[in-house]
Amino acid sequence: MQIIKGAGVWRSPAGAANDWVEHLTVPDLSVGTYCIPAGGADDQSPHTEDEIYVVTAGRATIVTPDGRAEVGAGAVIFVPAGEEHRFVDVTEDLALLVIFGPAYGSRAVTD
Repeated sequence: MQIIKGAGVWRSPAGAANDWVEHLTVPDLSVGTYCIPAGGADDQSPHTEDEIYVVTAGRATIVTPDGRAEVGAGAVIFVPAGEEHRFVDVTEDLALLVIFGPAYGSRAVTD
């Protein structure tokens, strides 16, 4: 067992558009925290792993090819590997607990 301290807790991005901290990596999954300040921009690209976001604080809209949805604390979002997605209209500092399966970056990118 391992307690992951600080996972999902808001951290102000020091001089950056957003903040990503990876807390745990094992072969089958990884856990991190992604933070975007109010009014900030989400500059991520699609990932090669499946992903679950748990909104722990803040408000925003998530946009995918299938549509858009407003999200706030308590929302759980599944994004399959390779799907374009972005958080927009961040109206309150957004903190996201992020779980990748398998671990982030573990799948090879194919051309």
